[in-house]
Amino acid sequence: MNTKTVAIPGVVVVAVIAVVSWAARSPITSPETQTHLASVLQDVEGTAGRIDRHFERIWRDDELTPADLADELLVLRRLSLALHGTIPSLEEIRAFEADKQPDRLQRWTDRMMDDTRFSDYFAERLARGFVGVEDGAFIIFRRDRFVEWLAEQLNDNAPYDQIVREMISGTGLWTGTPSTNFVTAAMANDELDKNKLAGRSVRVFLGQRIDCAQCHDHPFDDWTQADFAGLAAHFGNVELSALGVEDRSSRLFRLEGKWQKQLDACVVTEELRRQFNEVVAKNQQIRKNDKIEVAENGKSWAIVSERKAPQRKDNEEGDEEDEQVESEFKGRPRFVIRKEDGNFNVYEYKREFKAEFRFDDPDTGEPRVKSKVHGPTVPFHPEWVPKEGNRRERLAGWITHPKNQRFERAIANRVWGFMFGRPYIYPVDDLPTPADGATDLLDILGRDFREHGYDLRRLIRVVAASKPFRLASAHDSEDAAEVERLNQQWGVFPLLRLRPEQLIGSMFQASSIKTIDQNSHLLFRTIKYFNTGDFVREYGDLGESELDDRAGTIPQALLRMNGDLPNDMAKASPMSAPGRIAGMSSTPEHCLESCYLVCLSRRPVQDETNYFLPHLRGKNGDSFSTTVGDIFWTLFNSPEFSWNH
Repeated sequence: MNTKTVAIPGVVVVAVIAVVSWAARSPITSPETQTHLASVLQDVEGTAGRIDRHFERIWRDDELTPADLADELLVLRRLSLALHGTIPSLEEIRAFEADKQPDRLQRWTDRMMDDTRFSDYFAERLARGFVGVEDGAFIIFRRDRFVEWLAEQLNDNAPYDQIVREMISGTGLWTGTPSTNFVTAAMANDELDKNKLAGRSVRVFLGQRIDCAQCHDHPFDDWTQADFAGLAAHFGNVELSALGVEDRSSRLFRLEGKWQKQLDACVVTEELRRQFNEVVAKNQQIRKNDKIEVAENGKSWAIVSERKAPQRKDNEEGDEEDEQVESEFKGRPRFVIRKEDGNFNVYEYKREFKAEFRFDDPDTGEPRVKSKVHGPTVPFHPEWVPKEGNRRERLAGWITHPKNQRFERAIANRVWGFMFGRPYIYPVDDLPTPADGATDLLDILGRDFREHGYDLRRLIRVVAASKPFRLASAHDSEDAAEVERLNQQWGVFPLLRLRPEQLIGSMFQASSIKTIDQNSHLLFRTIKYFNTGDFVREYGDLGESELDDRAGTIPQALLRMNGDLPNDMAKASPMSAPGRIAGMSSTPEHCLESCYLVCLSRRPVQDETNYFLPHLRGKNGDSFSTTVGDIFWTLFNSPEFSWNH
């Protein structure tokens, strides 16, 4: 057999595979694309410059000197943790250091967002606020499908306002139309909790907590019980059926003619009875003894019939909870009439949204609860509500209205929190009402976000290009009070513990020389997926309150030191980073440098070199590999590895 003839095709096949693999990972960028990217980066620098000047004024007024700029490798580590949930691989670090073109941090920010690891990780971070972390009822809520859908939107760079409108107003099955899982996540005890939907919508999309207004007027803000009820009423027509999430309007028909005076007089005239009875079913017709009562603080009217005591058997007890909730009507309500856009619309009472208003009895001081029918209203700027669409569509239009500063400020604060580990204003979902004429960081970010089509990637670019994101976390000052002021005024990068999934993700990445991404072996990605979930549950999932301040615990430290998974990843084996570094390093110095780059994204300082090198010199084979594994274990358990800095 001619071995040359056999070998040449094999070489050709290997070469073709290598070229295809390189092309897939490194697509050719046309001159037009490079020019466009340069224009985008220059535009981003303009907004980042406004942010820098904003903070420079604060630092100057407070007589603070900010920290020096951090090393670019450290900034790359911050970007990777924020956008991918893991530290950069040695492969990525080498490529970054080989990139000698200007603005490489900006370009690498874009490169990271073009990676599906960004859309997958950021989708999970956003979903925690949108639908929480619980899996809920599998039959009607599919959190996994919601996160996948959200990742697709981020991968396509869909405008954020469009994403939010789809979540609030989407219809269909939760499997086929995953955005509807935002609604079905509010299922509780086989019923859709409209109040939960209203509270979550305002909290996550407008950055304000109004949940307490469900029971009483907000003690520190302008939110009232009526405001909360009006927002919740937008979800009042939502029903779950075999077709999924649907909007079934309770409106029966529209009254023709002028009815204001007759309705205000609270008299059921013959003309009104005739118009009703021509439209409604025979068993719904208005009777002679029916009356009109004013509802919704004079904003609507109810047609009521005589209230009769419920008939119970001798041994049957009443519903104690229902008996404690009073009705706003003297009679038994049957229909609600509202004047909307100049028309008088008639609704079926039993399908209308009812809110329970809690208050203290003015005479006895005892707490009381009164059930009141409530139509969809908004607490401010009703002119922002679209004229067309169903209730949820109109609410979505109001929330995402271009003049609604709360909308843009809320996501700006949340993304700032994702990038830094700490939101600009804490808590992330309890922002103050925007002040007229005032301009803070969230106004600068929000306005740029709105003017550029609610582009989440641009928002991330701007934050990543700002000076506060690139400052060192260390400062020369020995004055603790000054350091605290610097920390509060973003004069140093905040020093914060890694999130649980960031910590285990970084351990997994540090156990491999190559980048762990969608191109990694399926078996390795499967092992990583299941082990990450187990580690996060044992370490302590932060849940929805992921941006709250938190302290480390002794069990967490013990899990890092003694857990099977961290220990296995620090062992030297033919396929692990410790094993490959031990086998491929030309000198102990090169070996130690690679260990530090893989684990801490930096090179060792002199004191660290002086300590570790004697442990490596004079060893070879298994003894050398074991020492490298010990160094990995030491770096895994160092504070520097488990903190963002």
